[in-house]
Amino acid sequence: MAGPLGKKGEGWFVKRKRLVLALVLLTIFYLAIQPDYQSFQYISRTIRWGNSDVQDYLKFPYREMQNGETVFQFQYDLQEESMNTLIGNTNYTYKGKPYKIGDPERFFAETDTTAFIVIQNDRIIYEKYASGYAEDSIFTSFSMAKSFVSFLIGRAIDDGYIENVDEPITNYIPELKEKGFERVTIKHLLKMASGIHYQEGRLFFGDDAKTYYSPNLTRLALEETYLSETPGEKFWYNNYNPLLLGIIIERATGLSVSQYLEETLWSRIGMEYSASWSTDSDKNNFEKMESGINARAIDYAKFGRLFLQGGNWDGQQIISEKWVKESTMPDVTENRKNYYSNYDDWSFFREDNGYYQYMWWGFERSNGQYDFFAYGKYGQVLYVSPQNNLIIVRLGKKEGKVDWWPEIMYQLSEGGRSND
Repeated sequence: MAGPLGKKGEGWFVKRKRLVLALVLLTIFYLAIQPDYQSFQYISRTIRWGNSDVQDYLKFPYREMQNGETVFQFQYDLQEESMNTLIGNTNYTYKGKPYKIGDPERFFAETDTTAFIVIQNDRIIYEKYASGYAEDSIFTSFSMAKSFVSFLIGRAIDDGYIENVDEPITNYIPELKEKGFERVTIKHLLKMASGIHYQEGRLFFGDDAKTYYSPNLTRLALEETYLSETPGEKFWYNNYNPLLLGIIIERATGLSVSQYLEETLWSRIGMEYSASWSTDSDKNNFEKMESGINARAIDYAKFGRLFLQGGNWDGQQIISEKWVKESTMPDVTENRKNYYSNYDDWSFFREDNGYYQYMWWGFERSNGQYDFFAYGKYGQVLYVSPQNNLIIVRLGKKEGKVDWWPEIMYQLSEGGRSND
């Protein structure tokens, strides 16, 4: 007699038990060859927490970043009807197939979008929150944080803590000399072209999980990295790069990364709220450089405004205009076919004139102009279109059934031109 699950259900249950047992045995084996508390905590987090999600800022310890006394507020000039039409007529792809957005509110609900803000000429023309989120909700950044890391490197150069991006990283991390890292420059890290070995996937054995869940990210970056490609030759998205940049920022400035960001940015450009930067553990307290900034949607937009205005905030130069251009504009010296060959099946690089500069992504336009954007997992986007004087922020729990959210922003910026 088959029982309440039937033969099919019973088979599934047995397979699931075997899978769990296999994972337990793999974990025991992994801990056996690396018998230290750090490895145990990293594996424990991976098993308990599973894949990353937008509530992870509640799980990690953090450092706070206070805003300043003066708050900047965008003016409201809501154009909901015309924007709903524009958004509704925008095309996107899912699994390579074309679709049209249609009803924006339904689309946002179906794609687990939590915030969508459009700002043009310093005025909010569209603002929507969904999926239980509001304007004062905390939104974790995921890899949008990398663009803030880029800002900090530029600011450290402005402040004289770092000489230039062509310095070898071993000037600040001499313990990596014995591993050949004197060939790696700060620019290589910023451009994701360091040649550092990186293995995606592979459950908790892969580098995605290690760089996200390790309770000692500094040790991980210093002891478990090695070069597998020639630095500077090819783009390979790699979370060890921002970790090493964080170590450089700490050692060059003598401050924690979050403290330096608070002093140079968060307290100076009228942020409406304080923010936080998740850290690897209470013991080591090193910022999660690859993903860990947690803030409100409107304050992400202000970071975009700073770069839209060439690093100037209402008359005060927060970051040099030279750095803003250098970090966001396409590099015309690259041999694109070879440089992006690790991603030659991705239309963003192959067909859309997409590029990656100093931890900012971008679209090169046919008229010599370009848009640039910070991008994070699950479709977190801070999009800046200088020629249209436009900022778009999209945040969400998931990407939803959308291949690449920046393509939507690109189309909206084309249709969102204004003459005033």
